[in-house]
Amino acid sequence: MTALTIKQLPIKVRASHKADVRTQFAALCYRFSNNRTEVLLITTRRTGRWILPKGWPMDGMTPAASALQEAWEEAGVVGKGYDRCLGLFSYNKILDQTQTLPCVAMVYPVKVKSLAPRYPEFGQRRRKWFGLKKASQRVMEPELARIIRDFDPKALR
Repeated sequence: MTALTIKQLPIKVRASHKADVRTQFAALCYRFSNNRTEVLLITTRRTGRWILPKGWPMDGMTPAASALQEAWEEAGVVGKGYDRCLGLFSYNKILDQTQTLPCVAMVYPVKVKSLAPRYPEFGQRRRKWFGLKKASQRVMEPELARIIRDFDPKALR
């Protein structure tokens, strides 16, 4: 029996406003250090909570490519994205002081080759490497904590 590989097609968002989509794509950026897997977390601009880089769908890009683009913009990640969704987590995106938007984020793995010293959101966020257990303890969303805790990069091969 052979495995069937399905290639993800780019998304078209022209017919919708970004705020109507309510789906985001997140990058689980990882590397190997001293025989262990580490995950890169970044802080939010407003509250300083630890999160994964994530953002809205981008017209003409696959979900994995959108996640990789967000990893570059928010954390300066240069790496390889994978089309395999690791899971979903839900959260409320804060739009302003009185409004939130319920969102579901699909998580895509990104193997980090390097971190750029300058990138679009440099100076607006902090970035830091954590082991899987510590990273899962730093994020607030329980579903995301589970995705991080259970992440096995060997399964991507």
